[in-house]
Order: sequence, then structure tokens, then C-alpha cells
Amino acid sequence: MKDILTIIFRLTVACLLAGAIMGGAFVLTNQAKRHNAELNERQVMLSLLGYASVKSAPASLKLYPIYRYLITAKGGEEIGYLLPGEAGEAGMTLVILDLDGKFVGQRPVTLSPEAAKEETKRAAAIPAALGGDAKARYADQTIVVTEGGQRLAYLLPGRFPGFKTFITAMLALNQDFSIRGLEIMESEEDPGLGGEIVQKYFKNQFKAKTLEAMRKIGVVKTPLPDEYRRALEADGGTGSGGLSAEQVAKIEAEYSGKDIYALTGATISSRSVTEGVRAMVQKFVYRLGLLDQALKEQKIAVPF
Repeated sequence: MKDILTIIFRLTVACLLAGAIMGGAFVLTNQAKRHNAELNERQVMLSLLGYASVKSAPASLKLYPIYRYLITAKGGEEIGYLLPGEAGEAGMTLVILDLDGKFVGQRPVTLSPEAAKEETKRAAAIPAALGGDAKARYADQTIVVTEGGQRLAYLLPGRFPGFKTFITAMLALNQDFSIRGLEIMESEEDPGLGGEIVQKYFKNQFKAKTLEAMRKIGVVKTPLPDEYRRALEADGGTGSGGLSAEQVAKIEAEYSGKDIYALTGATISSRSVTEGVRAMVQKFVYRLGLLDQALKEQKIAVPF
């Protein structure tokens, strides 16, 4: 009996040690994975803004995330925007609007902008700021980019249906809401067909499209003109087609108001990206307009 108890004890200790080691390894691996994902996302953002390894972002370039929440309380549903405070302030502010965009109120949130990057910390801090039985559900995030204290651009992470599953994208807009750049982050579209949405000659068709053009943009099945493809693959510079930067700019301007040329054999994927990008732009412009109006009317100070 004593031997059996000893064996059970040793097996229990061994299992506990193995569990602790595996748990620790999982935590470390998960942290490393999340860190790498954050680095990759930041590199994509800087690239869309025009900064890469050969052109470093200036120290005056700042990225300010805005977290949008759906708030449910006894009075009904409202929209909450978690914003950073003025430069130098440690806390954040939750600005609350009704579904028509009218200002409802604001709440200080005891959370630093760095800590706010973690959804679990936001999920704990926001209900505490709201009080009562109010519940907040995370909706999405956008990023305001400033340079030297002035708004420069906007970064919009997005997700929309593709031909097979969902497509995850990152969209950059200029201050006038024209498209600065598009990057496809994740996709399971068919290789050689819809999978071509990651290619420059497709995604660069969206660059420089104005807000007005995006409101009525469509997809055409006619072949992509050769000179336009060469300009798209040059990506704003001198590409393999031998085009100068001036020639690229001229060709891009010529096609800036035209529809998107569909990928050969992948019209559905082409239309999915086009409609997804259009929806991202229109929703963002509408929501930002309401938020900016509320900030101005209520004299709420933000760093952007």
C-alpha cells in the first residue's frame, strides 16, 4: 500500500511539473507570437504611410488608436469611442454618442494608451468607467496619424467576406479621405485566381482613388491595360517596365477615376475586395465626421 501511495505521489508531482512547464512555454510562445504580430502590423502601417527600411519614419510621426465600442445600458444602445487624452496625459477618455451621433457624455478611463493596446485591459476598464449595469462590446479600431501635431492620414484595419472565407486588410487614407494604400493581411482565396489580390497590379489600383470615386466604384472584366499594369507594379517609382516616376504618376492619374479591373478568373474575389474597401471608407468617413463634431462642440481635447 505504501509503494502504491509513493507511486501516485510521484506521478502527481511529475504531472504538475509537466503542466507548469507546458503552461509556461505556452505563455512565452503566445507572448512572442503576439509581439511578432504587432511588429508586422506596425511595419505594414509604416509602409502604407510611405516609410520603409530605406526611409525611416520621423520622430514627429505619431499613431493614435481609436477604439469603438457598442454600449448597452438601460436607456438603450450607444456608441463609445475610447480616445487618448491630450499629449502628456496618462489616462484616456470614453466619448459616448447615441445612434444618431449626438453627444451623450464622456467618462474618464483609468488606462494608459500603452495598456489600452490589450483588449482584456480595456474590457475591464471601460465597464468600471461606465458603472451600473452598462455593458460594452468591442467593435473595431482605427488609427489617426499625425506629423508635427497635424493630421496626416488614417489607418483602417478591416475584415470582409471573400470568395472562400474572410479577407483581412489594412487601408491607409489621406487627410482628404483619398486612398493612400491598401495591404491584404490575410486571405484564403484560391492560389493563382483570387489569391492574386495580394499582387501590386491589383491592390495598387485603389491608390489615389478619391472619396467620390470610391462611392461609385465598380469592377470591370475587361483586361488590365499593359501600360497601367506596368505603372501599378512600379508602385510609384521606376519599375521593371522601365517607366520613370513621372510616367507612373501620369498613368495613375489617367486611371484614378476608373473602375477596378477584375483579376482574370476571379471576378468574385475582385468584387469582394472592392466592395469591402468601399464600405470601410464610407463607414469611417461617416463615423469620424460625427466624432469630430462632438469633440469640437464639447471642447474635448485630444492629441489629434
